[in-house]
Amino acid sequence: MIGLDTNVLVRYIVRDDPAQTALADRCIEHRCSRERPGYVSHLVLAELVWVLGRGYGYPRQMLADVLGTLLSSEEIRIQDAPLVRAALGEFSAGAADFADCLIGILHQRAECEITVSFDKKAARLSTHRLLE
Repeated sequence: MIGLDTNVLVRYIVRDDPAQTALADRCIEHRCSRERPGYVSHLVLAELVWVLGRGYGYPRQMLADVLGTLLSSEEIRIQDAPLVRAALGEFSAGAADFADCLIGILHQRAECEITVSFDKKAARLSTHRLLE
């Protein structure tokens, strides 16, 4: 199994740099398989959503679709996929950033009562409270 960094996934998805896109294609399509999937961590997912949203202007639904596609791929193994699916559900249903949704789910799993934040959108999540 190989780990996939954010920039490799960005090139594979966005296809804006021909040389790097070709390398990302070759890596993902020839080195990642059902038997030996490419590994994607929580941090890579959070970065990927941020880069695609802020850097490339992907709308929220498209970001959710990208995450859904990665989660359903047999050639990609997502760290704690059920937890990421739960965070994706929160992200799809609300206004908070994906990273905040993932943080809330991770903290909940770690038996935190609540996650405090100054972020008003994150504070709308059931896992968060606004720190005032």
